[in-house]
Order: sequence, then structure tokens, then C-alpha cells
Amino acid sequence: MSASRLVLNDPQAQRFEINRAALVDPAIFAAEKERIFERCWLYVGHESEVRAPGDFCTRSVCGRPLILCRDSENALRVFLNTCRHRGTVECREVSGNSQRYTCFYHGWTYDRDGRLYAVPGQSAYPPNFDRAKLGLMEPPRVEHYRGFVFLNFDANAAPLQEYLGRATEYIDLVLDQSRSGRMEVIQGTQEYDIRANWKLLVENSFDDYHLLTTHATWLDYLKNSGVEVKRPEKGHVLPSHGLGKDLGSGHGTTDNVNFRGRPVAAWIPIYGEEAKPELARIRQELEQRLGEARAKRVADTNRNLLIFPNLVLLDGSSVSVRSFQPLGPDRMRVRAWALGPVEETPLARQVRLDSFLTFYGPGGFATPDDIAALEAVQEGLGTYKEVQWSPLTRGIAKEGEQLNTDEAHLRAFWVQWAKLMGA
Repeated sequence: MSASRLVLNDPQAQRFEINRAALVDPAIFAAEKERIFERCWLYVGHESEVRAPGDFCTRSVCGRPLILCRDSENALRVFLNTCRHRGTVECREVSGNSQRYTCFYHGWTYDRDGRLYAVPGQSAYPPNFDRAKLGLMEPPRVEHYRGFVFLNFDANAAPLQEYLGRATEYIDLVLDQSRSGRMEVIQGTQEYDIRANWKLLVENSFDDYHLLTTHATWLDYLKNSGVEVKRPEKGHVLPSHGLGKDLGSGHGTTDNVNFRGRPVAAWIPIYGEEAKPELARIRQELEQRLGEARAKRVADTNRNLLIFPNLVLLDGSSVSVRSFQPLGPDRMRVRAWALGPVEETPLARQVRLDSFLTFYGPGGFATPDDIAALEAVQEGLGTYKEVQWSPLTRGIAKEGEQLNTDEAHLRAFWVQWAKLMGA
């Protein structure tokens, strides 16, 4: 099915609809892998996950096992995690520090610079056997922006920063929370599968329309804990003013006035009395370093930023990095990490992690609700042959700015998806 028949985009008629086959059909999923994931910049990890020469961590991106590591010169490297001999996964540990990687199948060994170091019984190979040509392979392109490491399997792709475009403004707001401009992944990874199409999590991650109903329990928790949850302003369904923004190239974000507290903004009762002076100190440091206007932007607004196609920075009550890998048309694997300033005090770090786990944690108020919602959607999509179209037109009749509960930023994702799928 052609991309034009999957996304119906008619601005003049104020129609925008998604053919539900896009979320179900195995042939469409196969085409996505080639036309989107083989051509876009994909998130690998954060520089803080590997700090010293020999540090490594392994993960899968676009079906490829990878090693994110530091080489002997402490440079960031990404290797394809496959032995050049028979294709065995070379490094089977999740993370660690190593001088060398040894294949458990036949014992071929590579050093941390990717060079083939040793081959058992090499004398049995012919004279033209050249170890120098059999090192670990690397993806065609690896670049990083302010600590976030990406790869691209298209050697001719535009540079990463050009690809990110206006999304860098919102990444910079995250980095400005640190007086050194350096954030770090806090130890521990959330990893779970969702029985749903990956694009449903894209929508969910920066769709604020669902908050009032799907996360009503969390809003009640805040209210019962003494947090002032104001009535929504006219025209809003959320208790704060917020916008939805199309950042170009499929990237998008919500941009909200924060009402739920965060470790760089203001104290709320669920943080505890002992945290009040520490959060006031952080706020004062922000204002002195950034100026009052920029500090207010960093501290008093929150945002859910999508980097097309499958990376989300959730800069709310805490900062979460969420990446998800499609495993099939109806299944994905999600990995999420908490992010914080490297110089953060133990008390501020405690508040940050409590906020992260309370909302985004696997047993938190948000994540289980969202998983249940997405899996219910996927189950409902079993009717896609009979009920073919989903409208995505909230806010489409408006002129000017779109609210965070409108769907302009979601439509921008689908426009880019259709563009690449039709390429």
C-alpha cells in the first residue's frame, strides 16, 4: 500500500487520517526498516555510560547488536557486535571494562580499538589471510551532540546537527540544568517490551491529550499530597498552559508551564521539607548563571521532545531518555534512563530519582497506564480491515499556535513518516 494511501492529509478539507494498516501490516513494518531506520539518525547511548578507556556497553539498534565503548585513546566508538569469522555476537556482556573482546565460539579476539588481536591456530589459514583487514566493523556514520551518541546506516546522510535542526534548542534546555553543561545517565536501566506498534509510543510520548483520563490516578495523588492542581484554563484540558510544536523533519515537542514540581524548579510537598533549601539553592544558581529569563525557561517549563523516529527526551518532573526498538508490527522493546547534572548533590539526586520512579518507573503512575493503553489500542486494531481510519485532526481548524493537547506535532511526525515511506 502506498504512503499516500496510508496518511490522508488534506489541509483544505481539514482532514488528516491514518490508515490503521500502518500500525498492523507486516509488509509496512518491513518497509519501515528499510526506508526509515536504515536512513535516519538513531540514538545509541550517552557518553556518560562509558567513561574510561575500555568501558563498554552493548545494545541493539535497528536489529544490529552494537558495542558502545571507549577505545585506548578514550575516544567514543561504536562497533557492530559481530565476529568477522562466523558472525557470532562478539561481546555478550551488558557492560563493563575490557582490554579485549573474545568470541566464545572459536576464540577470535579483538582489542578495544576494534583490531583483530589473536586467531587460534592462525597458521592453518592460507598466506593471504590478513588480520589487519578483519577488525570489528563500524556503522557508516557515528556522531554525537552534547553527549548524545547517534549512528546512521546511510553513509550519505546529512550531518547529525543539521538533522536535529530546531530540536537542539530543547536539548540545550536540558543541558542548561547543569552548571558544567554536562549531564550523566544515572546508573540503572529500565527495559521492557510493549505488545504494540512502535509508532503508538511515539504518539503517546508527546500527546498530552490523554493525561487527564489515562493518568487521573497520578493527578489525584498530587492533589492529595498537597500539590495545587489548578483547574484547566479555557480551551485547555490540562491544568497548565502548554503548546505543541512542530520542529521540522518529524521532530516535535510539547512546551508546557510546569505545575508538578521538578528538581530544578520549585519545591512541592511530595519532595519533603528537607529538600526545600536545596531546591531554592539550585534555583538561585540557575538565575545567577543564566539570567532570570533563561532560568525561568529552564526551570518553570517542561517538555516531551521527540527526535524522529524513536528517541524521546522527557524533561518534566525529572529527565528521562527513552528509546524504543521495533521488534515487529505489534511489538517493541523500550529502554529508559534517568539523566541528571554530573555535579548534583546527593539530596538533589534523591529527589530526581524519586520523581523519575514515581512517574516514569516500571511501577510508577505513568508507565503501567501507558503500556495498558497502547496494548489496548493494538488489540483494537485487529479490526483494521473493517475500521480503517483514525482521525488526527484535533486543533487542525485553528490558526496560530497549537496547544499541547492538539495534534499538530503528532501530524508532523506522520507527515515525515509518509514522506520517507514514499521515497
